[in-house]
Amino acid sequence: MLDAQILRDHPQRVRDAIASKRQGDPALVDRVLEADTSRREAITELQALQTRQGELGKQIGPLMKAGKRDEAQGLVQESNEVKAKVKDLQERVRQLDADFQALMLQVPNLPHESVPEGGSPEDNEVAATWGDKPAFDFEPLPHWEIAERHGLIDFERGAKVTGAGFPFYIGKGARLQRALISLFLDMAAEAGYTEIQPPLLVNEASGIGTGQLPDKEAQMYEMERDALYLIPTGEVPVTNFHRDEILSRDALPAMYCTYTPCWRREAGSYGKDVRGLNRLHQFDKVELVRFTRPEDSYEHLEALLADAERAVEALGLPYRRLVLCTGDMGFTQSKTYDLEVWSAGQDRWLEVSSVSNFEAFQARRANVRFRPEDGAKPEPVHTLNGSGLALPRIVAALLEHYQQVDGTVRLPDVLAERCGFDTIG
Repeated sequence: MLDAQILRDHPQRVRDAIASKRQGDPALVDRVLEADTSRREAITELQALQTRQGELGKQIGPLMKAGKRDEAQGLVQESNEVKAKVKDLQERVRQLDADFQALMLQVPNLPHESVPEGGSPEDNEVAATWGDKPAFDFEPLPHWEIAERHGLIDFERGAKVTGAGFPFYIGKGARLQRALISLFLDMAAEAGYTEIQPPLLVNEASGIGTGQLPDKEAQMYEMERDALYLIPTGEVPVTNFHRDEILSRDALPAMYCTYTPCWRREAGSYGKDVRGLNRLHQFDKVELVRFTRPEDSYEHLEALLADAERAVEALGLPYRRLVLCTGDMGFTQSKTYDLEVWSAGQDRWLEVSSVSNFEAFQARRANVRFRPEDGAKPEPVHTLNGSGLALPRIVAALLEHYQQVDGTVRLPDVLAERCGFDTIG
C-alpha cells in the first residue's frame, strides 16, 4: 500500500504509475482522493463533537451542585443530542475509512526511477548473460521426452489422480528434486539466511499483506469452508511472519529462506507455455526473503539477486538477467529482475527466478515496522524476495542441457554428490 500522503501531494505521479504499469484506471486516484477528503472531513466533524461532548460534561456537574437544575437540564439535553450524533458519526467514519482502505488496496506500487518504460515482455532489458549455450552434434530432446524415456516424471498419472499440471516425480526424478531443494537451502544458509518451515495455508489477512489479495485471487486455490488459501509462493507466509510487529533497528536486515510446494491456478495459460514442466499448478520452490531498513533496500536487492544467480551458476546452466519494464512488473513491485535459463531442447529462455524490491508497499499492508532509533516513531520496513530457485524449469533445463548423444543425462558434480548418482539412464 502506498503512503496516502504521496497521493495527496503527487497525484499525477501515481496516475502516471498506474498507466505505466498497466495496472488499472488512472482515474482511481481521483476516487481515492475523494474518499480521503470525505473521511477526513468526517473525522474533523467527529473530533469537534467529541470536544463539545467533553465540555458539556465538565459544565453539567458544577451547575447541578450549585442548584441550577434548569440550566443544567438544558445542557444534559444538548449532551444527549451530541452523544447520539457522535455515535452516528463514529459509524460513518468507520464506513468511510473502510471505503478509503479498500480503494487504497487497488493502487499499485510505484516503479523505481531505474525501471525501463514499456508495455510488454518485449520491452524488458537484458542486463547480463552468463555461460554458453550447449552445442550438440545431435537433435536435442525436450525435457518431457527425456523424462518419459527414463521414467522420471509421470504427467498422465498426475492428471488422473488430480488434474493436468500436478505431476508425479519418480525414482531418480524424485531424488533430483530433493537434491536441488537441499542444495538451494544449503546455499541460502551459507549466505546468511535463517531457514523457516512455514504453514502452507494462509488466511485472507496474509494474502492482503503481500498483495496477492485482492489482486490475484483468481490465481489462488481457496479453501472456502475454512477461509484459507493454498500458498502461491513461500513469500506469503514468510513475509507475514513479522506482520503487525515493530522490529528494532538492530534486527534488520532480517533474512529468511524457505522451501515450500506452491499452488497456482494459472488461469489463461495455454499452448507451448504449459508443455511438460513449463507451467504447473503445483511446484516446488526455495524462496529468499529480506526485511531491511529503507535506505539499504536497493543494496539488498543486488545482494539477493547475486544469491539467486549463484544458485544457477552452481548448476552450470547458461542464463540471462532481465530488468522488467514497467508494464511487465507485478502490482506490488518497485523493481524486478528475472533470471531465465536456456532451454536447449525447446530453443527458448525459461524464467526460474524473479527478484523484487517492494520498498514499503507490502510492509504498510502487513503493518511491519521498525524504530529507526530508541523512542522514535515506527516506520515501515522495506521487503524484498526472490526465487532461489523455482524447481520445475530448472529440472527442465538440467535434463535438456546435460543430455548426451546416447540418450543419458550426465549430472553436474554438485548434484551428483547429493543424488548419489551422476548419470540418468
